[in-house]
Amino acid sequence: MNKLVLCLFIIVNGWACKTPPSSVKKNVEFVIAFGSCNDQKRENFLWDVIEKNHPSVWIWGGDNVYSDTDNMDTLRRDYNKVLLNPAYQVLQKTTKIIGTWDDHDYGLNDGGVEFKAKKNSQQLFLDFLGVPKNDKRRQQEGVYHAETYKTPQGSVKIIVLDTRYFRTALTKASEGKKRYQPNPYGTGTMLGETQWQWLEKELSTSKAQFNVVMSSVQMLSSEHGFETWGNMPHEVDRFKKIVKTSKAKGIIVLSGDRHISEFSKTDISGVPYPLIDFTSSGLTHVYSSFKSENNPYRVGEVVPKISFGLLRLDFKKNTVTMQMKGIGDVLYQEMIQIY
Repeated sequence: MNKLVLCLFIIVNGWACKTPPSSVKKNVEFVIAFGSCNDQKRENFLWDVIEKNHPSVWIWGGDNVYSDTDNMDTLRRDYNKVLLNPAYQVLQKTTKIIGTWDDHDYGLNDGGVEFKAKKNSQQLFLDFLGVPKNDKRRQQEGVYHAETYKTPQGSVKIIVLDTRYFRTALTKASEGKKRYQPNPYGTGTMLGETQWQWLEKELSTSKAQFNVVMSSVQMLSSEHGFETWGNMPHEVDRFKKIVKTSKAKGIIVLSGDRHISEFSKTDISGVPYPLIDFTSSGLTHVYSSFKSENNPYRVGEVVPKISFGLLRLDFKKNTVTMQMKGIGDVLYQEMIQIY
């Protein structure tokens, strides 16, 4: 039987949570912050707040700048605007920074395998992260990466996926206002075979108590008609199969891209915990006119406000407290999951 969510939800005008945030904080052993959709031409009001939450790791979730260009000089200047931000520089000094890209920093809106400047763009992205010149990511195709962080209480593996470099063509929607519709089942790839095999190995060999997987685009929400793993439903099924067969503990998916934040959750037969897709977007601008969209996996409410995501991992209780936070450190929504 799947373990239940301990906490209902805290929303702005919120419901009560069985475990108050203050008591959760006292037991936290490892903090991860993440976010996406950071327009370098707009002011980012969140860096100070993020740093004050004392994350051990910051994960860039994609669209870290908005360039949409094959001009590497332009892309470099846009990255430098972020790197020269004094508040971001403070975060760099206190926090390990890793991440992935999405289409606007990759260089082509909704782009994938066809982008001709992707090799040079990859090097600039790795420069932005401060990746050493001798790191294997400098030689491989794609920016996918994994790191394990160990503490006296337990360990967490963070797996960063590349949903751009190898992703094949999507199917344009034939009707309605949607941009895309699902490919015929079995058609296309999100990750490419090399990255798929790498991901399976990373999860199958993981000894970590928690395994956090960063995907730039949503995995579970699939009916909105924009970019999503749901445009290739066989790839979602393949991921779920790996979750089951790998027997990895505490797999959590993080995502961005949508300019909204939400929790999505589903059960996988044979897996003793639910699969959660925690979407956090955006850091500088959001879908402020959001009214509604169908997501059968949604738990809680959509938050169309500037925000970042926070995960507080408690190795002793084997719980993850997931929080959507905004300007002034306001807590918009929270979920606590036992693993």
